[in-house]
Order: sequence, then C-alpha cells, then structure tokens
Amino acid sequence: MILAEDLNAVTCALAPLWPRLDGARIFMTGGTGFIGRWMLEALARSGAAAEVVLLSRDPAGFAARAPHLAAGVEFVTGDTASFAFPQGRFTHVIHGATDASAALTASDPCRMFDTIVGGTRRVLDFAMASGAPRVLFMSSGAVYGAQPADVPHVAEDWMGGPDPRDPRSAYAEGKRAAETLCAIHGRQFGLDIVTARIFALLGPLLTLDIHFAAGNFIRDAIAGRTIRVESSGEAVRSYLYAADLAVWLWTLLVKAAPGAVYNMGSEEAVSIAELAQRTASVLGGPGVEVLGQPDPGWNPGRYVPSTAAIRRDLGVTATIGLDEAIRRTALSNGWIP
Repeated sequence: MILAEDLNAVTCALAPLWPRLDGARIFMTGGTGFIGRWMLEALARSGAAAEVVLLSRDPAGFAARAPHLAAGVEFVTGDTASFAFPQGRFTHVIHGATDASAALTASDPCRMFDTIVGGTRRVLDFAMASGAPRVLFMSSGAVYGAQPADVPHVAEDWMGGPDPRDPRSAYAEGKRAAETLCAIHGRQFGLDIVTARIFALLGPLLTLDIHFAAGNFIRDAIAGRTIRVESSGEAVRSYLYAADLAVWLWTLLVKAAPGAVYNMGSEEAVSIAELAQRTASVLGGPGVEVLGQPDPGWNPGRYVPSTAAIRRDLGVTATIGLDEAIRRTALSNGWIP
C-alpha cells in the first residue's frame, strides 16, 4: 500500500511536467515491479492523456495485485528476451525489467548476465522499430564496482568497475554492458537514451522478505523480533525513498538532455549495523544482534552515490530522510505505532 501523503507529494512535484506527456504512447518493461509500480502510480494520478503498453510475463497476476493500474494499461505478454513487438508508433520507451535476485546471481550468473544484456538489446531494437524518440534505461550503481572507502560519494565520472573475474559481478557487468549498448545505439543509430544509475531504495511496495537488509530489518521489527545482522554490519549503504525516486525518474525521462546519465540514490550514508539500530529505534523493536558472519555479497564495502549532478541539472531533491523512510515503509506494511 502506498501512503496518500506520498502520492500527493509526487503529484505536486511532477505537476509542471505532466502536460509534456499529453498524447504520449509509452512502452514499458518492469512496470509490475517495485520501481515500475511507483512510476505507474504517479502517472495514474497525473491527468496526462498518455497511453501505456506494458510488457509482463503475468498480466493476470499484476491485475490481481493492482487492478486500478491494470485497468489503465494495455498488456503485451512475454519477457524482454523474446517479446513480440507491439504495433504502432511510440513516443517513449522505459526499460526497467531486471531480475535483481541475489539468489539468481549466485546460482545462475550466466542467465543473469544474458537476461540483462539480451533483454536490453531487444528493447533497443524495438525502440528503433517503433520510432520512439526517447528511451529511459534503468541501470544500477553496481556499475561502479567496489567504491573505495575514502570516496564518500561516487560520482558519474568514476572510472571504477566490478571484478570481471568474479561471477558475482554478473549483475553489475550486465548493467555495464547494457549501458554500452545504449551508448552504441545513441551514437550509431541516433536513439535518444537517458540512463538512471539506481542505488539502494526504501519505501512502500518493497518486498520485505527478499535479500535487501533494510526490508528484512523492518520485517523483523514489525514482528517484534530482535533484528539480526548476519554479517559484521560494517558495509555502508544509503537509501532513497521510493516517492522521491518516482519523481526523479519521470523528471529524467521528460527533462534530461539526450544521452544524460545520472545517479539516483540518497547521500545519507549508514552502516548496516547502524541501519539495524535505527530501525529498532524508530519502530520500537526489541534490539539488534550482530552475528559477524562473512558477507557473501558482491560488495561488502561502501555503496553511496553523489547526486550533485542530477540535483543541479534537473532540480530534484531527496525529501524524505532515512528514519522517516523506515517509518513510512513500516506503516505501509501494517505497522501500528
């Protein structure tokens, strides 16, 4: 459940932009996931006369979860690797479909890489065939690889990268390769592509029982359980609130210069151990236990972006801090203060 105050804030922030989408015909992948749902919720309240064609492997399932959104879109059934191109001209293509599952990266990194790269190639081919003049690609802050501890906020011009010798880099390297495909299609074929490098997120609609620590901590606090940090808790993250992300993404699509690439995330850094403590404090949990086990993830270090460029160029800002993001996420999942 998305809170009414969030929808109202998104609607107000984007009001000056929605007229630019009147008459738009948008093809979207990833619209049934966490980020896509937020974008569709924003558009549904916009009043813009825009048509959305949504790629989904399970339209009926999405219709059951979000009937108010499903009623306003046209579905194409399939996945990014092999979908049949819908007919007609499109004005915008939004490509956000990616399986970010840590389990898939661990068990089948080849499939993870192929899904990202092959799916992006097919979406770009469709954008060319449909005549769409603007494409939004949702990439990831993972493209930077391990962020040095002495770099507090990694900027878009950072030339680091994931370790290509490590299969755990399949997701990050897939996103890097997909960004290269976007650059090629922009230069060689004239596609107007803008890219969002998205970092860690928090907010309503986030699934609390997958591999994201912030969601797991909120789940445990709501249940009245001690929050368990499996690792040492030394990894550093930051969390952009989903309502802010929705504003940033629509602003990027509508306003950014051709070829623009921007980080999207919070600059409010926090260690995983501190995140657990703050979650327990905000939600009244019984406490935190740090187990100190080895971190199995690809990035046990720092993962915090600089957002100076997008704030300067597009005028967006992060309006919800971490403690309030924790509180609102918990409220949307049934927590009663």
